[in-house]
Amino acid sequence: MNELKNKVALVTGGTKGIGYGIAQALLNEGIHVAVTSRTKSSAQKAADALNSHSEKGAKAIGVEADVRNYKSQQQAVQTVLEHFKQLDIVIANAGLGHFASIEDLSVEQWQETIDTNLTGVFYSIKSSVEALKESKGYFITISSLAGTNFFANGSAYNASKFGVTGFTQSVMLDLRKHDIKVSTIMPGSVATHFNNHTPNPDDAWKIQSEDIGELVVDLIKMNPRTLPSKIEVRPTMPPSK
Repeated sequence: MNELKNKVALVTGGTKGIGYGIAQALLNEGIHVAVTSRTKSSAQKAADALNSHSEKGAKAIGVEADVRNYKSQQQAVQTVLEHFKQLDIVIANAGLGHFASIEDLSVEQWQETIDTNLTGVFYSIKSSVEALKESKGYFITISSLAGTNFFANGSAYNASKFGVTGFTQSVMLDLRKHDIKVSTIMPGSVATHFNNHTPNPDDAWKIQSEDIGELVVDLIKMNPRTLPSKIEVRPTMPPSK
């Protein structure tokens, strides 16, 4: 997939943070992008911002979709196909985190975390697999180092990301016979709005969202014979004391 111009990508949760950084990197390569959000206004605002900086003729569209709802995700894929006539790349990025001791974690918080971070990834590939078969495309999930490293107060998030990592590796084995490439990216600390954080100058030591975007582009450009199926990404420097 080295000729990227006019390819088409779908990025779930693509209105800010890692998803937005990925969408921006793809547009810079001439790839058309659909970014999703649970609200149409957020999706459209992100698409407008992306289009204002697009320099290679690639276009972004905003799509209202909730990855927790299979029919909603199916409709998102259908919208992309109707608008661009193809789908080559799917980035399953949408995610959230609830962090609390098991004593304090609510049933609702557990369910929302698993439904968004894990079941949402399942819905994303399930709804797009036929289109990716047609294009011999690429499916990339955004997991986390929390998918291998557990920590206190992280039971729901750890479980969801452990699940995403394992799920993605199994799907990779399922789909390579169709010439679909599948990878998971597992970032460590990233400067985003995740968990109600506001990026600030103290985040300079962290991975930046554009770094993940650059990594996605590198994966897509890689010779088809080679598949980095799981990539762990860490900041090079710890936070300054």
